[in-house]
Amino acid sequence: MRDVLAEAAFGLFMERGFERTTVDDIVARAGVGRRSFFRYFPSKEDAVFPDHERCLADMTAFLEAGGDGDPVDTVCDAARLVLRMYAVNPEFSVQRYRLTREVPGLRTYELSVVRRYERTLAGYLERRGAGTRDAALRAEVIAASVVAAHNNGLRSWLRSGGEGDAGAEVDRALELVRTVWGRAAGLPAVSAREDEVIVMVAAKGAPMWRVVQRIESALGKD
Repeated sequence: MRDVLAEAAFGLFMERGFERTTVDDIVARAGVGRRSFFRYFPSKEDAVFPDHERCLADMTAFLEAGGDGDPVDTVCDAARLVLRMYAVNPEFSVQRYRLTREVPGLRTYELSVVRRYERTLAGYLERRGAGTRDAALRAEVIAASVVAAHNNGLRSWLRSGGEGDAGAEVDRALELVRTVWGRAAGLPAVSAREDEVIVMVAAKGAPMWRVVQRIESALGKD
């Protein structure tokens, strides 16, 4: 029923426009009552994004089963779940993107959905970095970077009309996040004893201030 209502709603949005379509119009086309609509969607805006709740649930489950691998790799892979959701139906995704660009209320709603993804990724990263220096800050910054990189690649593909390989665009953007924040360039600091040796790996071409900052962090100096 959720899919039937979403299909009816989106068809009307494309035919009449979002603002000129009422909930009564949607339920009439779907052949159900108003109560059925509000059982699945709190508002018209929710009917434009019927797949995000499922995707958020899938992302949460994916992160919970993430294991002990590089947390940055894990959140980048989790972001690809959103890409796959869009790529399943390119025509619908492109039409929704265009509709969202035309309706300010939908853009605002979309931002709230994006923020939910970001919070989900940040929560996972903070748990993985628990007990390390600036764990919460690092989690927020990395999650925001992942979401920004993913959305940059996704929107580039949507603006093209869904042509080409959406995965290639997103992978290229996420690789930048890995370069900056991945295991080789952003491990949480560890405390060192006098008899310990610290090995610090930095990306080639990293600015000297960043290298010094990581050395000081690893040695536990302020």
